[in-house]
Amino acid sequence: MPTQSALRPHRELVAWRNAIFVIFTLSGLSIATWAARLPEIKANLDVSTGSVGILILGMSAGSILGLMASAWLMVRLGARSGMVLALSLVAVGLVLIGIGAGVVFSPVLVFLGLALFGFGNGSVDVMMNVEGAAAESELGKTVLPLMHACFSLGTVIGAGIGAAASALEIGIVWHAVGMAVLIALAVVTAVRFVPVRDELGDDTPTHSHKADWKTRLRANLSVWADLRLLLIGVIMLGMAFAEGSANDWLALAVVEGHGQSATTGAIVFGIFVSAMTVGRVAGGPLIDRFGRVLVLQVSAASAIVGLLVFILGPNLWVIVLGTVLWGLGSALGFPLGMSAAAEGKNAAARVSAVAMIGYLAFLVGPPLIGLLGDAIGLLNALYVVLVLVVLSGLASPAARERKAELSSRAD
Repeated sequence: MPTQSALRPHRELVAWRNAIFVIFTLSGLSIATWAARLPEIKANLDVSTGSVGILILGMSAGSILGLMASAWLMVRLGARSGMVLALSLVAVGLVLIGIGAGVVFSPVLVFLGLALFGFGNGSVDVMMNVEGAAAESELGKTVLPLMHACFSLGTVIGAGIGAAASALEIGIVWHAVGMAVLIALAVVTAVRFVPVRDELGDDTPTHSHKADWKTRLRANLSVWADLRLLLIGVIMLGMAFAEGSANDWLALAVVEGHGQSATTGAIVFGIFVSAMTVGRVAGGPLIDRFGRVLVLQVSAASAIVGLLVFILGPNLWVIVLGTVLWGLGSALGFPLGMSAAAEGKNAAARVSAVAMIGYLAFLVGPPLIGLLGDAIGLLNALYVVLVLVVLSGLASPAARERKAELSSRAD
């Protein structure tokens, strides 16, 4: 649990926390904006499902590049300006997607828009987690799970806006441009409440980060030699696989693996994301009371049992029970890994490193499950996720609070 004493007035800390809430929400909002109109984008472009997969590959490639570039962007621009740039790129990407799918009907333009959109979201994912971990540390209580719940809330809001826009027959281009303007204006407003911090490369009167960015970049990369940090990365790897694989394959596994209808598959997926959201909203107080390690171990056990019950479930109600346990178990691993990585020297670089591990798992894991699913069946492919969650549970002691760790050594 966070233990650092507050360095700023409480009002400033609350404003900082709320600003990061907004940025997490904007990221989720942007992703749902694209996803909600995907059927119409496909129809407007008159392309096959395989071609849509290629378009999505552009977004995935952009996201991976954004993750890789995030550390460099932070040392060159600072986290505040970096988040503005990243979400501005997301906004521009949305506009290009809207024009490509709603005006000129060009798959190439949509591909370019998705690549830019992915790059912006990939880089802001790291930066907002770095800022969220820093705010959590100074607040002295666990708030990162709630920040990740804001991302989920953003996807819900975005999906609702997308459904309404579709029902009202609002063109894709107007929907995309409207959301792009909202995202750009909101991030510029929100970062005004994010404090300027020298250690993140933000401009300060005494900071010469333009001259020493190469030195700080080398220092940021040096954290990869920390064994404890790599074990925290293992925690996040397994939990990110568990969440990402469910996001992409759970509904299809319900249909193809368990023989249920497409509507049932969508409902079961909704149950999963609802369970995750509940876990993240409720998780903070539990973590502060019982500590990270116990919560991570219980979470891993819940995800393991949930996956087994989901894979082997003989009927719908058992499958739903497994889905709930899977969702609750997956909810806290990622934000808890961020909190643990933020402890110690060079916190921003440490959080950046584990965020890259986690988000790469989100991007690489689902396609891997798909390839395995073609070979051995989708339900059998989920056993890979189960093994990684087991590894997450075994690595959970690496997330122990540093204060508790030092006290036990002193005893």
